[in-house]
Amino acid sequence: MLVSDNTPNKCMKMMYPAHILALCIVIVNVCCYEKHQKLIPNGNNVPNPCSKNQKSIWRAVGHFNPDHGGVDINSFGKDFMLYNKTWTTELCLIDSDGDGKINGEELGDPSCDWTPGKKPKGPATDHPGICEPVDSDMCKRRNQGFKQCPK
Repeated sequence: MLVSDNTPNKCMKMMYPAHILALCIVIVNVCCYEKHQKLIPNGNNVPNPCSKNQKSIWRAVGHFNPDHGGVDINSFGKDFMLYNKTWTTELCLIDSDGDGKINGEELGDPSCDWTPGKKPKGPATDHPGICEPVDSDMCKRRNQGFKQCPK
């Protein structure tokens, strides 16, 4: 009698490394976003431009996906990388999303003097990488790559 190499036990043993790898990727991504959030003012409290609920936040600020980022990086994420993931006066003064407000104003640092570990002067009022209001004609053109907010 021939015994198959694909016994349930062998298949299950092969799946464990895949599960562990997937879990590690999720943990690394979550830790990375928290690390990046600390590098910009109010990075952990940026309002979700798709939500009327003031408590809804956009966790992955440099990405078009609000919760877990991904490869679709928004204009603020590109500028953040350009400035070596450092909050500088230059990055603060840029209007990454082209909505008429500088990044510092949108993130609660209008005077561009915030440093990591300090409390920003005010709350984040808008998203620095997604032009708002998202349904305006101007912002629809500027938000290239952004799958518009669900209706």
